[in-house]
Amino acid sequence: MRLQHRAFDVFADYHQFYLWDRGMTNQAPEDYTDEDVRRRIKTGPHVVVIQPERNTTVPVEVEVHDADPGFDSTAWDHVAEASLHLPTGRLQVHECIGGPVAEFAVEPGWYRVRSLADGFATITDQDAGDRYHVVLWPAPPDEVRVVKQWIPAE
Repeated sequence: MRLQHRAFDVFADYHQFYLWDRGMTNQAPEDYTDEDVRRRIKTGPHVVVIQPERNTTVPVEVEVHDADPGFDSTAWDHVAEASLHLPTGRLQVHECIGGPVAEFAVEPGWYRVRSLADGFATITDQDAGDRYHVVLWPAPPDEVRVVKQWIPAE
């Protein structure tokens, strides 16, 4: 069951925005590898970095569920998952150089984060149709995993 949902725009400066436990950190990782960039998701202590395709304002939806809601992989260009520890239960969506754009009160604990992205083929200029959807649910910690990799057309 979906417990919470919000839609908003995020300024994805440096191609990133963060999900983190506001009570535990305000620092995102800085040591990126080519693999991190390819995955479009990166983790650090109490933080998950989502990496949109564009370096501008992008539409984002965030949902919190009580269990894995599943998804249709054909509806998305890129799907990646990571784990996020929220010991204080204060989930915040934060811009890279801006401030917080949303905050959620959740049960403290470990969450699985699924980042879904679509519309990459529409990106020809700043007025593109890409969109980003982030889904969280309680789950034990697990490795970062790319479920569906976006491969640009040549």
